[in-house]
Amino acid sequence: MKKLKLIVFILFILTLVAGCQTIKQKTDVIVKKENAKLSQYIGKNLNNLQMNLGKPDEDFKNEKGNLELVYNTKKYGITCERRFEINSNSIVIGFVSNGCF
Repeated sequence: MKKLKLIVFILFILTLVAGCQTIKQKTDVIVKKENAKLSQYIGKNLNNLQMNLGKPDEDFKNEKGNLELVYNTKKYGITCERRFEINSNSIVIGFVSNGCF
């Protein structure tokens, strides 16, 4: 009886570990897609970004003096924040995406 319980317990743990790995792989794929989608704006004009994403929820100058545009959305109760850094020539030079999947 103890051996049966041990075998069931080991199978349960192995299933949990395999499930966690699957979730990690799925989120990695989603993050790659998100980065590829947002990378298309690098080197593009600010107007191009705003035509596609609309008006930002927030905008401000960062410590470097560059403009930052912040877009917030919510999916499944999780807040997604996308930040774009715009240089003085109105060109998108970087982005950060948090919680977006």
